[in-house]
Amino acid sequence: MIIYTTNQHEPTRTKKRYRSTGSWCLRGSWLKILICFWAFILNIGSCTRIIPEADSDLITWSGAVPTVILQAGEHPLWFQLTEKGPIHIEVIEDAAYTNALIPWPYALFIRFLAEINGEIVMAVNRDGFLKLGSNSGITQGIALYRFPGGEFWQQYTVGGFVFYDDLPAAILYLDDRFLVSDSPVPQPRTWSFNMNSNTPFPLDIPALKLFPEDEGWNVDTLRLADDGLFYYKAARKNDTGQIPRMFRTANLTQTGEEITTEVFFNSAARQILFSHPSLPRLPEGFVYTGIGRIAGNLFASWEEQVDFSIGAAGFVLIKP
Repeated sequence: MIIYTTNQHEPTRTKKRYRSTGSWCLRGSWLKILICFWAFILNIGSCTRIIPEADSDLITWSGAVPTVILQAGEHPLWFQLTEKGPIHIEVIEDAAYTNALIPWPYALFIRFLAEINGEIVMAVNRDGFLKLGSNSGITQGIALYRFPGGEFWQQYTVGGFVFYDDLPAAILYLDDRFLVSDSPVPQPRTWSFNMNSNTPFPLDIPALKLFPEDEGWNVDTLRLADDGLFYYKAARKNDTGQIPRMFRTANLTQTGEEITTEVFFNSAARQILFSHPSLPRLPEGFVYTGIGRIAGNLFASWEEQVDFSIGAAGFVLIKP
């Protein structure tokens, strides 16, 4: 496990004590060196093998394991998203021009985030879920958990993010507006996670069963609007193109009422420019896209944007 803190330049790793079964070979007599040489030739390997000692201070994790423990301090903690998970960067300028600008449905970025029960939960486009929560272990700080969706998630765009039965639920869909794809619509389309493991799992939402995946239905939107109703949109390809259908419901256990395009789009939240006096200034072409608080720290997601394309993306954690 790596601990990132802004009071140092390099990440600190939890320490383990090691015992080398052949350490005496390096500091003994010529006879010992000769014995070690023949032991190596005979493939005994006693001079090189390292065995960890038992350590009562080591943490035994059950369920989901945190990727890193974050400790915000006098300087911002910057992270950039990659296909292998978030990586720490010293300053935001290090992210400039590191990723090609591609249309947003195919880019790696924090698509949705929600602050709930003192934690921050995120759906990352083309990747999976991230979660920030207070660390319950002996190391103080904020635990960052990653729940990668693997190759399956990499094919699809995150179209919606809600909570169903107190579980986070992300909707995946096939986006072919910019690129022609031979992939089928995602099946299953709805995914969630819990703290039992770091692997997302499928989740059934009854309201969407009217649009079965095996019949080619693509659900590209699911949101909870300011009026307290859930809005969703589905479409299926046929000879005349895609014919979308739009619905709203007060309860995702039931199929909602069909609504007009005007009603559907009027329910969408207006675009907000996120700002806060404590947020660091971003380079030209970068914007903040979401904001939240956790354990007295300020969290914000950021992106490098040009028109409908996204380059680098990630998040920052600071102590105001």
